[in-house]
Amino acid sequence: MRWTIVLHVLLMCVIFGSSDDSEAEILLDFKKSLSNAGALSNWNEEVSLCTGDKGNWNGLLCLKGSFFGLRLESMGLSGIIDVESLSKLPYLRTVSFMNNNFNGPFPGNMNKMSSLRALYLSNNNFSGEIPEDAFKGMNLMRRVYLGNNHFMGKIPKSLAGLSKLVDLQLQNNKFVGRIPNLKQKDLIANFTNNKLEGPIPSALSDEPSSSFAGNNLCGAPMAECPPSKKKSVPKVAIIVAAAVAIALAIIIISSLLLHRQNRSKSKASNIRKQPSAETENNETWIKYNYDQKKEVGLPKHTTDKYKKTEPAGKLHFVKNDTERFELQDLLRASAEVLGSGSSGSSYKAILLSGPAVVVKRYKQMSNVGKAEFYEHMRNLGSLSHPNLLPLVAFYYTKEEKLLINDFAENGSLASHLHSNPKRNQPRLDWPTRLRIIKGVAKGLEHLYKAFPNLPLPHGHLKSSNVLLDETFAPLLADYGLVPMMNKEHAHHFMVAYKSPESSQNDHRLTRKTDVWCLGILILELLTGKFPANYLRQGKGGNADLASWVNSVVREEWTGEVFDNAMKRTKNAEAEMLKLLKIGMCCCEWNVDRRWDLNEAIAKIDGLKEGNNDEDQSSYASDGEAYSSKGMTDDEFTFSVTG
Repeated sequence: MRWTIVLHVLLMCVIFGSSDDSEAEILLDFKKSLSNAGALSNWNEEVSLCTGDKGNWNGLLCLKGSFFGLRLESMGLSGIIDVESLSKLPYLRTVSFMNNNFNGPFPGNMNKMSSLRALYLSNNNFSGEIPEDAFKGMNLMRRVYLGNNHFMGKIPKSLAGLSKLVDLQLQNNKFVGRIPNLKQKDLIANFTNNKLEGPIPSALSDEPSSSFAGNNLCGAPMAECPPSKKKSVPKVAIIVAAAVAIALAIIIISSLLLHRQNRSKSKASNIRKQPSAETENNETWIKYNYDQKKEVGLPKHTTDKYKKTEPAGKLHFVKNDTERFELQDLLRASAEVLGSGSSGSSYKAILLSGPAVVVKRYKQMSNVGKAEFYEHMRNLGSLSHPNLLPLVAFYYTKEEKLLINDFAENGSLASHLHSNPKRNQPRLDWPTRLRIIKGVAKGLEHLYKAFPNLPLPHGHLKSSNVLLDETFAPLLADYGLVPMMNKEHAHHFMVAYKSPESSQNDHRLTRKTDVWCLGILILELLTGKFPANYLRQGKGGNADLASWVNSVVREEWTGEVFDNAMKRTKNAEAEMLKLLKIGMCCCEWNVDRRWDLNEAIAKIDGLKEGNNDEDQSSYASDGEAYSSKGMTDDEFTFSVTG
């Protein structure tokens, strides 16, 4: 037995190398390659890397006292990413350099980090071609984010060899050529706005069409590829064929002249028999929609099905005060892709009569019966509240459903928090964010009263499902749809199922689960940080954002966590801190200790835009309701570990 242990230790030394350098020394060597590294000023060899789940050095990810990742995001860093140094860290599993100022080529020898599971390089200024073997041998890699750079050339074929890859983001670059033959199961990918061409690999046919927009790609889910061009005919053959054709023409021309009069009569008769444009409107309409790219995202065979399945192919209106239109009007409308999520794709359709509506296409409701679906949609359509996006109409077939809503002028809350603002459009200030969260709370309250027997009155509350009207008043969207969703899809993709209780109790969700989602939304609203776990498929909590906030404020309640765009409001930090504590109380992992919705709403409703220079210590007692831990070490996971 003792020799077995010794042999095991020797093997570990071989696998992980025999370098005497400590992790701290390696990281400090790595730091030397960076420019503008002021954000890493607390990297100090005299300070331990980790304490429990907290990284003592900025940007370090830790778990149970062990360092496993780097998250050096939005720090203004530039220079060179020293892969040689990082490759000496055997337990490094994830690295993120997103939202910095790195430029130049893709970091060389990246595949030396063979144990890496996630690589995030999006939103920098990298350029040039990526070597085909850049990812060769990185067999544990699950997530690769290269979007919003200036990469050129072909997409590396070595990505196709990453059997565990589940998330690939390559949008907004200058990649050319074909997409490699990616065959990974359940891969989420984004290729938008490159210079790609040719057929889409069959394994990606279930991806939304918006994932391939801005290229010259074909095949499902885009339009069919044109038939292959015939091989060019040799010039000699063309000359011979032309000579033969001329000879034949001379032989038959006299015969044609003899029948000229009869042929003319026949031609006139045939012209009279041609169907009019009106009788061929069906065919003309299909061509308009699909050749002119004006479709609402429905494949041609699906559109044919919609036209031929009366009475199923009929829009059913549930909003009485809206202008009526037909399905054909909707399909003829000029359309714009708004987004694509796990539940379906959304489109803005501008009807010929004027109003703009949003069409959302669902494929994951195939297990619900027609009578049940109709009744539930009518119940949703009966709701009327200023903070709920009203359902206008719906369409039903067994395979898929369409829900039509009013169009919200200012898009989603997520777009305002996480995207670059449009010209002359300022970032959301504190008063606006406070009004938004108060409106969200009131909308949730109305849903809870309207559906007293529904376990999850919302079930999918996240920033992309909070829309903003022309006055920036919030409108909750995608509410009340959990009973209609296929269970397997709901368990994997809907936000409620990413709560702690979903992982711990076999999906036994309660009405407090929506409160958890409200808490995550509050933290996202205040920090401006995206809750990365919403990107995950399957189980897992939103521990990432909640625990980050917890780690910052654990020792002392501080405004360090707040989004810089919100800090400009004078004398408001006290109220911001109050909302922060409300968010943490809503994110309590123990459901019994978590606030219920009524308590959260009451606290939110009492918030003000400013504190009038109140003493900030006056609300320190509120922290008694807040658990500084809220989770066990066993329950805690980072999303970026994959």
